[in-house]
Amino acid sequence: MSDLRDAAMSAKAWPFEEARRILKRYEKAPPEKGYVLFETGYGPSGLPHIGTFGEVLRTTMIRRAFEAISDIPTRLICFSDDMDGMRKVPTNVPNQDMLNEHLQKPLTSVPDPFGEFDSFGDHNNAMLRRFLDTFGFDYEFYSATDYYKTGQFDATLLKAAQNYDALMKIMLKSLREERQQTYSIFLPIHPETGRVLYVPMKNVDAEKGEITFDDEDGREWTLPVTGGNVKLQWKPDFGARWAALGVDFEMYGKDHSTNTPIYDGICRALGVRAPEHFTYELFLDENGEKISKSKGNGLSIDEWLTYASTESLSYFMYQKPKTAKRMHFDVIPRAVDEYHQQLRAYPTQDLKAQLANPVWHIHGGDVPESKMVVPFSMLLNLASAAHAENKAAMWSFINRYAPDASPQTHPDLDAAAGFAVKYYEDFVKPAKVFRAPDAKERAAMEDLAAQLRSHDGPTDDETLQSLVFAVGKAHEFENLRDWFKALYEVLLGQSQGPRFGGFIALYGVEETATLIDKGLAGELG
Repeated sequence: MSDLRDAAMSAKAWPFEEARRILKRYEKAPPEKGYVLFETGYGPSGLPHIGTFGEVLRTTMIRRAFEAISDIPTRLICFSDDMDGMRKVPTNVPNQDMLNEHLQKPLTSVPDPFGEFDSFGDHNNAMLRRFLDTFGFDYEFYSATDYYKTGQFDATLLKAAQNYDALMKIMLKSLREERQQTYSIFLPIHPETGRVLYVPMKNVDAEKGEITFDDEDGREWTLPVTGGNVKLQWKPDFGARWAALGVDFEMYGKDHSTNTPIYDGICRALGVRAPEHFTYELFLDENGEKISKSKGNGLSIDEWLTYASTESLSYFMYQKPKTAKRMHFDVIPRAVDEYHQQLRAYPTQDLKAQLANPVWHIHGGDVPESKMVVPFSMLLNLASAAHAENKAAMWSFINRYAPDASPQTHPDLDAAAGFAVKYYEDFVKPAKVFRAPDAKERAAMEDLAAQLRSHDGPTDDETLQSLVFAVGKAHEFENLRDWFKALYEVLLGQSQGPRFGGFIALYGVEETATLIDKGLAGELG
């Protein structure tokens, strides 16, 4: 353990760098509350999306890194802002007209459009917990509605009333003059309509902990700031929550980064040290637009898991969190293969290299063995050439390449074979464009087919790759990349692929010769 801790204290992987920043908070004395608190926030205005998963996963990676360098206990809370007013109706849910009748009500006061839960907020919270539980995250779920209504935020709300002028000063600096005239950090919940009101305060009584305001119809109301009668505007709420809970770390997207001084200022004005934070770049859809919960654009969790494992998604999330990521279906195959490359490398690495390997962070140091003896990209080509419609068809080829493998002994390969069939059918097959070879390519392919049929030597990847390579040289391709590109385009309907020798070893020598015959006869397209 001491060797691990020593190595972790100088490890350059970003989770360790963040963990050391958090540890520095308590270099003089441990936290009074007895633990270090990590928080992730969730705005349940729509269904949970892949960015939510990424935020909890990355925070968990930092938490694990912290636990490797410190004995201070940790907690991770996932806090749902489910008392926010529903400002617009998400486009990807049913019963739009019904939802329109409940605009500006707290999400936990809006009926569930799916008819399964007490409210829309409860529905979305359940969706969040479902997929966080699916991935085995160790977290505690907190609801803003519960915290406001049960009085757990009362002390902080009373302190906000007492420090109203100081908090308003922080907020007003960030607002345009017109907005300054009507802004208040407090948002009362209308006692009759139940809507969240965006109205100016006529009076804030710090001693009584009450606010006075006029509603939209000009009627005057006085309400206590406690007991769920009032909530905070979202920016003050961010900082106040840090203060109320004693948060030590929270990460959020780049779209929040300009608000960091506001969040920190609010927290400090309420008498509490601001947490450490980490700003990550946004996830983009195929058009380069930000993935949005309410739009439902970009990849969903369920969509990724239709075509690849959870671990491949975690690997994708680990990579360069401060770089914007385009998340579309075409990133999946590379993520799968790179994840398994790192798994295979892990046992051969020293401790320093292991702590820099993404799989240490994905698995919290308990790294499994990869049984993926065939790359995912190769499985996609196999599905293409074999017209495989199920895993069983794939295994008839896999077993020739790896006789000792089986679905029982190689479960990750078995799962990947099934994923490859689905991915091929949905994304590769529709995009295939076969072409006829030119005269030079045709002659070379006829030669390759003949040599494969007469080949009686070893049928391993390297031997077959050398054979294909030699044919390309014999037919005087100036750039052998053009030779391999021609093979992919004529035989597989794509411009690139994995090593062709490996494909032959997997698909079969005689089968590849027959595939070449069909390609030359124009029967594949």
